[in-house]
Amino acid sequence: MTNIQTAADPELIVFSDDDEGKDRQFVNALARGLEVLRCFRPGEVFLSNADMAKRTGIPKPTISRLTYTLTKLGYLNYSDSLGKYQLGAGVLALGYRMLSNLDVRKMARPLMEELAEHAQASVSLGTRDRLSMVYVETCRSSANVTLRLDVGSRIPLMTTAMGKALLCILPQAERDYLMDHARVHETERWPRIKAGIEQGFKDYQDRGFCISAGEWQNDVHAVGVPMLGADGEQVMAFNCGGPAFLLSREKLEGDLGPRLVALVKTVEKNLGRG
Repeated sequence: MTNIQTAADPELIVFSDDDEGKDRQFVNALARGLEVLRCFRPGEVFLSNADMAKRTGIPKPTISRLTYTLTKLGYLNYSDSLGKYQLGAGVLALGYRMLSNLDVRKMARPLMEELAEHAQASVSLGTRDRLSMVYVETCRSSANVTLRLDVGSRIPLMTTAMGKALLCILPQAERDYLMDHARVHETERWPRIKAGIEQGFKDYQDRGFCISAGEWQNDVHAVGVPMLGADGEQVMAFNCGGPAFLLSREKLEGDLGPRLVALVKTVEKNLGRG
C-alpha cells in the first residue's frame, strides 16, 4: 500500500515517493494535488510554492508542476506581482455542488432556527474531515452575543460536542484510527482529551447527547447529537452552543440536550431514517 504519513499539520498528509506504484489503485499525483489545495488556511489569501512545499513535505519542483496544473484547471489563481497563488473559483464550485446536494440542510434548517432562537445560541450541522468537523449549515439566534461560525468553519473533532457525538456512532476501527492519529498530535493534552471523549461516550449512552464545557475553548459550552446516515452517506452531527455564561451545564443537560435529541429524531424521521 501507499505509505501515508500525517504531516506536522494534522489536516495535511505526506505521500512518500518511495511508495509510488505499490498501490495500483492509488494515484499519488492526484493525492498530492489535493493536498496542495488543503494548504490554504482560513485568513490566508496567498501562498508561495515554497510555503506549500514546507507544509506538505512535497519537493518544490513537484509543487511547481502541481500548482501550474491546478492553475490551468481553475483551482488556483496566480499573482504575477506577488509570485504566489490563491484558491480559484473551481474550489468554490466543488464545495457548492456538495452543499446543494445535501437534502438534510433544507430539511433541518427550520428546526435549527427555532432551537437557536429558544437557546439564544447557535445550532449547526457538520461532518467530519480528518481530525476536524466542518460546518455545512448553521443558524444563529437574534442574540447580540453568540458564536460567529459560518458554513465552512472547522472545529476540532476530539474536544467539541459535535465531534464527540460523531465519534460515538463511528465503527470501532475507524474511531480507533482517528484517536490514534489525534494522540500523535496532542501528546501532552491527550490524557485529558481522551477522558473527555470517554465521558462523551457515557453521556451519549445515558442521555443521547454529548457535552463540551470548556474543553475546546474555555468560554464556550455546547451539546452535540449524531445523526443516523443512510448507506454510503457521510456521518453527520448537530450541535447547539454558545458563550459559557449563557449556557450553563445545567441548561445543556436539562433543556438543550433533550431538545437537540428531539430535533435530530425529527430530521431522521423526515428523511425516512427513523
